[in-house]
Amino acid sequence: MSKVSVTGAKGVMPTVIETIHELNLVHLSDYDGSWEGFDNGNPIEGADDASEKLVTVRALESTLDLADAETPAPQGTLADNWEQRLEEVRTRVNELDDQRTEVREELRQVEDRIDRVSPFAELGIDLDLLSGYETVDVLVGEGSPGEIEAELDAAEDIRAYETFISGDVIAIVAAPTDAVEAAVDESESETGSEDDGNVIDDALVGIEFTRYDVPDTDQSPSSYVAELEERKADLESRLTEIDDELERIEREDGQFLLQLEEELTIEVQRAEAPLQFATSNRAFIAEGWVPSDEFDRLTTALRNAVGDSLEIEELERASYDRHGAHSHTEEIQKGTPEGDADAPAQADADATADDEAADGEKQTAVTDGGSAVTMGDEPPTIQENPSAAKPFEVLVQAVNRPKYSELDPTIFLFLTFPAFFGFMIGDVGYGLLYVAIGAYMATQFDSKGITSLGGVAIWAGLFTILFGFIYGEIFGLHVLGEVLWHDTLHVDLLPLNKGLEPAAADFALGWMVVSVIAGIVHLNIGYILDFYENLSHGVKDAVMHSGSWLLMLNGIWIWIFSAQARGSKPDFLFNTFASDGPFPIGFTGFPEWGLVTIPLGVTDFLLTAPLLVFLIGFGMLLVTDTVEAVEALDVIVNVFSYTRMGAVLLAKAGMAFVVNLLFFGAYRDPDGAFHFLRTHEPSYVAEHYGDGAEVIFNGLMHSGTAALVGGLVILVVGHLVVLALGVTSAGLQAVRLEYVEFFNKFYEGGGANYEPFGHDRNETEDH
Repeated sequence: MSKVSVTGAKGVMPTVIETIHELNLVHLSDYDGSWEGFDNGNPIEGADDASEKLVTVRALESTLDLADAETPAPQGTLADNWEQRLEEVRTRVNELDDQRTEVREELRQVEDRIDRVSPFAELGIDLDLLSGYETVDVLVGEGSPGEIEAELDAAEDIRAYETFISGDVIAIVAAPTDAVEAAVDESESETGSEDDGNVIDDALVGIEFTRYDVPDTDQSPSSYVAELEERKADLESRLTEIDDELERIEREDGQFLLQLEEELTIEVQRAEAPLQFATSNRAFIAEGWVPSDEFDRLTTALRNAVGDSLEIEELERASYDRHGAHSHTEEIQKGTPEGDADAPAQADADATADDEAADGEKQTAVTDGGSAVTMGDEPPTIQENPSAAKPFEVLVQAVNRPKYSELDPTIFLFLTFPAFFGFMIGDVGYGLLYVAIGAYMATQFDSKGITSLGGVAIWAGLFTILFGFIYGEIFGLHVLGEVLWHDTLHVDLLPLNKGLEPAAADFALGWMVVSVIAGIVHLNIGYILDFYENLSHGVKDAVMHSGSWLLMLNGIWIWIFSAQARGSKPDFLFNTFASDGPFPIGFTGFPEWGLVTIPLGVTDFLLTAPLLVFLIGFGMLLVTDTVEAVEALDVIVNVFSYTRMGAVLLAKAGMAFVVNLLFFGAYRDPDGAFHFLRTHEPSYVAEHYGDGAEVIFNGLMHSGTAALVGGLVILVVGHLVVLALGVTSAGLQAVRLEYVEFFNKFYEGGGANYEPFGHDRNETEDH
């Protein structure tokens, strides 16, 4: 990236803005107002009007749902009468939208009234019979008739009552006792107002009861409902007419609105560009970043547009270290030194000289006035990765975009995340579904984020298939392993067992060891990348800081896998890769590599080479950063975090096993191995093995038609649940290992996205 400066008289600023905008190359820097006599510029005349029209257009697009519509991209240019057309569309759409709002509100009120009167229609009692009584109370509502009548029977203030029931709706007519009536009459005579109390309400206060207010109408409930239904139908018909009219406007004017939005967006961008410039009464200075190989194209375009009345400089081609400091700056400018406080004044003087040039006299640019790097922003970041790794940029950006100065970890995420995911799920069936889901997301959505996640899902699915072949599993069944490895290729080592069976428990512990080794390798890569980045500070800094962590990490883990103090270490560390272990490669641990015996009074301590390597690394870190040395044991803790991969592998395999067990059933043969009853009835076990085998569960598929149907539901739903939890467990755990354990070793992020000032014409095509 190159930092460029463009200086000139304010008179040419609109032309410069238009030229830079069309090039779509310059990532503008924001002027911070630090130069004496220079302020941030004001928007070009017409910006407010263009912004107002842009807001109007976007509001119309929202009303017409143009964002969701498949409107063809418009062609050509806007007609001269576009403002008149916009006003006509705005007026018509707003009228229709107001009408739609009114109709929807009235429709809501009608539906509410229908809901309120429907219970009375169900009772079949005229509405005028449910109110207006002086000696009895009437109440209509919904509740349990049994509970209601029990409460009414127990009420001391009710002398007699009658109920009318239809479904869950009940009408109650109750006469209060003489004492209650007398008390009400006395209260009314003292206060001069009627008592609105209802003895039925008082009686039912302790039970669940929904009260309905009696509608104010002289009509029968059924005729009232019929009238409301007719009005509802009229309103729905009117609403359909309005929607049809809006759809017609969308078809006829949708392209126009999209084209107008694009043109206005461009106009607003151009008009508001001076807000990022440093301007005085006569001059302006704009700075920004361009790809270094594009500087000549920028210069040529500006010279062609405004001639020699500009000073265009490539100020620097800079590299920054991960902490934001200049690690290398290649000076390009030939004028004022960087940071010269007189540069703004010189620019203003140059502009004045240009303005005062005689008419017809050729204006010449000042070649030695110079500029200064005053807008102290870092270069923006352009992430450039192979197409296969491109989708994983979305996972990096979820943390933070890489700085211009640091390594983009996308390629490493691409190489490790799918492998971690596939290791944890490891099933051909699930992998095929992940690939299918990812392909759908990548091809059926316009959102860049969703399509990128689709690409990630495809790669995760492919590695799930790969590990599925290694484990020989398809939807939790080992059919694939038996057919592929044993019957076809006659390979004894594969498939590898996940370790769910008691006879294969060594595999379960073995996968934990494999997870630890994966963590050691992964963290080594992280520290090596940190070493590479710290080389910008010098070899000594890289060795003392990053090298110390590499020494500690490898020293302590080689010691853990060494023969020293083997009796106090778990046996599976040494048995996992032994010749008779689950992964028989003949490794039973590193030797002691003893160096010197140190007497400690009570006992002697053997200092071995791995421990010495760890202590050297710790000493280097202690000298470099005492505070960070407190975290030295992170080289153990961080690696242990990777055992979550083995745990998820066993958990997901166990869930799939349970689903298959419920449907197929299973038995254990005399050797202790599990087998699903896929092709045999439970009786096969006793006939084939005698008393030496045991049926664990008969399976729903062998338990009758009803059980078979229910079992199929359990089989499908169960595997879908495992599929979904694979994302929330394996996916999240893999992401956590990348973000927390791996990225923390070398990556900070916080870079700015490269957003050149300009506009890619996605909607229109100039002619």
